[in-house]
Amino acid sequence: MGLQGQMRSKLSLNRKILTHPVSKGDASELEWVDMLGSYLPRRYQVEKAFVIDHEGTISEQIDIVIFDRHYSPFLLKQNGATYIPAESVYAVIEVKPQLNPKNIRYAAKKALSVRKLKRTSAPIVHAGGTINETKKPFEILAGLLTLDGSCTKGVQEEIKKLPEKQKINFGCSLESGAFIVTYSEEIKFEKSKKEDGLIFFFLKLLSALQSLGTVPAMVIESYIKQFKQEQ
Repeated sequence: MGLQGQMRSKLSLNRKILTHPVSKGDASELEWVDMLGSYLPRRYQVEKAFVIDHEGTISEQIDIVIFDRHYSPFLLKQNGATYIPAESVYAVIEVKPQLNPKNIRYAAKKALSVRKLKRTSAPIVHAGGTINETKKPFEILAGLLTLDGSCTKGVQEEIKKLPEKQKINFGCSLESGAFIVTYSEEIKFEKSKKEDGLIFFFLKLLSALQSLGTVPAMVIESYIKQFKQEQ
């Protein structure tokens, strides 16, 4: 609860002090990246980044990418921008001031730019031998983090209308609470209380990440092949 109060205070202060919209956005993103990077288990890394695949396709820039570098070791930093291979991504999150239908659509389109990338999957060699049955890439999680707004009927209806590859899995407003979306025969929303939104969001996110297991091991030869074609 203390962490939630601290986050709310920092983001509120950024909104009051910073006058330029880009500066406000960058400050908010950094606060969220710092919080998630500090409290998620070390297997999960957090960056603002572009996501790339072995064919050279690049996503839009994502405010927060949660990824794993154990089986996908490549991470490129060039001219202030970070590029992460699609195979290593667990979740993509956008940061906006307000939780509303417009920003839900925005986050959904950003998620699509990552989910449409092609991911490879290689056999995994371990101390006891080789796991030859490659892991099928899972659905990358997507969400929206805000300071204000709430999961209104309008927000819920907007989420229900989203195409398959633009699905939003969670959202959090520090002022009004968080929500998780469950997709089955019926789309269901589980919402937190106003006062424990950040904690609810964090624990639900961690549970969802654990359920995904390990990212697929990238086929490094596929990236080498693309590199040779461009020479």
